[in-house]
Amino acid sequence: MLFNSIDFAIFLPIVFLLYWFVFKGKLKAQNALIALSSYVFYGWWDWRFLSLILFSTLVDYTIGRLLLKENDKLKRKLFLWISILVNLGFLGFFKYYNFFLDNFISAFSLFGQEIKVNSLNIILPVGISFYTFQTMSYTIDVYRKKLAPTKDFVAFTAFVSFFPQLVAGPIERATNLLPQFYKKRVFDYTLAIEGLRQILWGLFKKVVIADNCAEYANIIFNGSDDLSGSSLVIGAVFFTFQIYGDFSGYSDIAIGTARLFGFNLMKNFAFPYFSRDIAEFWRRWHISLSTWFRDYLYIPLGGSRGGLWTKVRNTFIIFIVSGFWHGANWTFIVWGALNAIYFLPLLLRGNNRSNLNVVAENRVLPTFKEFIQILSTFGLTVIAWIFFRADSMTHAMGIIFEIGSKTLFSIPDFPMRHKAFYFIPLVLVFILFEWIARKEEFALSRLEYKWKKPVRHVVYYSLIIAIISYAGQEQQFIYFQF
Repeated sequence: MLFNSIDFAIFLPIVFLLYWFVFKGKLKAQNALIALSSYVFYGWWDWRFLSLILFSTLVDYTIGRLLLKENDKLKRKLFLWISILVNLGFLGFFKYYNFFLDNFISAFSLFGQEIKVNSLNIILPVGISFYTFQTMSYTIDVYRKKLAPTKDFVAFTAFVSFFPQLVAGPIERATNLLPQFYKKRVFDYTLAIEGLRQILWGLFKKVVIADNCAEYANIIFNGSDDLSGSSLVIGAVFFTFQIYGDFSGYSDIAIGTARLFGFNLMKNFAFPYFSRDIAEFWRRWHISLSTWFRDYLYIPLGGSRGGLWTKVRNTFIIFIVSGFWHGANWTFIVWGALNAIYFLPLLLRGNNRSNLNVVAENRVLPTFKEFIQILSTFGLTVIAWIFFRADSMTHAMGIIFEIGSKTLFSIPDFPMRHKAFYFIPLVLVFILFEWIARKEEFALSRLEYKWKKPVRHVVYYSLIIAIISYAGQEQQFIYFQF
């Protein structure tokens, strides 16, 4: 079920009314409703994969109970590894089986050995990369004794399958979200209105910005062999805004929807394209994933505590694993490695935490230095996104080489060029809204304190009209593929 679908527009009010009016004040019933609704939400895509999420839930719930009763270090570690191997086993099979098989065959063919092994037609379950990491955070934190294992199976099931963030995050920590299922929830009108604002802004980012940028990006990337370097740069920029509008739009809708039910999810994006260096970008982009890797991979590996080699090794590991998490293709691995290369100079000079404040704080505009830093960081990001978007390494390198040629200075010419250029002013308005609100949780956050009522209503109705005007065929979110 897509957030930008008629199905969800019917589903959400029904669950909301049952939750607050039929089961009001009944905590266990509300949790059961969330769990059931989440399974309906997920099963709407393909009911067969409900067994996977249920099995993952049962495994980690059981492991948590076993860890509670066990004090022997060796047995505790064994239980932890059972959880990790089960979750990563499912993820590895569905997501990476054919990737490893194809590369295994290719490796042997280099030595003149032909191996005939049939690949499997495996359907990637939506959201598996997200909920497996979420359940693993529970088991790891219970193992570390940072969280008491739950006795409430219904609450735990609701935590694992919570439909607002089930299929594309944010990847919630058990320490943050699970305890919220234990507490009685009271309807908060202010919180709900703020949630609706965030849903509205998320839909605008998805339906208006991302889906339209996708149209032009797809045209350019799919026809890249016949286009100039200048046209390919424009296509890469369109994809840069597509993936941001699409993914952060999903996160906004998820966080806003959770607020309607009295839950607070972690912030997943913090205006990343206003970053002054790559380190700041990664503190602001897909925060739930980058902090997950930091806490459960980077720090256990030694983080930045060791010598130079340890720092470099750990940096490349976390970025390459992050790239591989995104997809079973060498393009994602190279995308991760490229970001590690971007990050390395900052780490070696000790400047990776030099931009912790909001850019142009207490000022309307950035300084010239900040502007150049933002522009250069954005440019590096655009180059990296080419590998993320390309179908293969050959495709990506072809685009890079063409951009590096003299055709970069030609006049852009691609199908639907004029329509694309008419859309650019809307993207600029979008950037302006984000810039004005760069200190806030999201662009429309706390709007009642900043703008007068008539102005607010003009903004709201304009966004609604834009969403309705651009709404056409339902477009799947990009991260459903991951």
